[in-house]
Amino acid sequence: MKEFTPYLFFNGNCAEALNFYGSCLGGTSDITKVSDSTVKDQMPKEMQDKILYAHFKSDVVEFSASDWLHQTRAPKQGNTICLYIGGTYEELKAIFSKLAEGADKTTLDPLFKAFLGYTVH
Repeated sequence: MKEFTPYLFFNGNCAEALNFYGSCLGGTSDITKVSDSTVKDQMPKEMQDKILYAHFKSDVVEFSASDWLHQTRAPKQGNTICLYIGGTYEELKAIFSKLAEGADKTTLDPLFKAFLGYTVH
């Protein structure tokens, strides 16, 4: 595995949150809106100003984030934080299979290839 970092989901205020963390912790943010990405044509108009991907880095913390973009589920306590794990498909599939044991299958999406790498929703 190459990386293991937190990934936070925000309900439409990702850029504001990262600016706040920057004012408290120093550091920098790289932010990409849906409208500035290669997937803009696949997303509804109301999501174009949302943050597709952001990366925050300071001397004390590093994490990735985005606005909530899942079109069929709402954000709620427990599904607004995840872990970003870097690696090959085979490594990730093995980890995902173990983590998915006993999971509620109605809320579990498959591991799939996306423009940022392999992901689940």
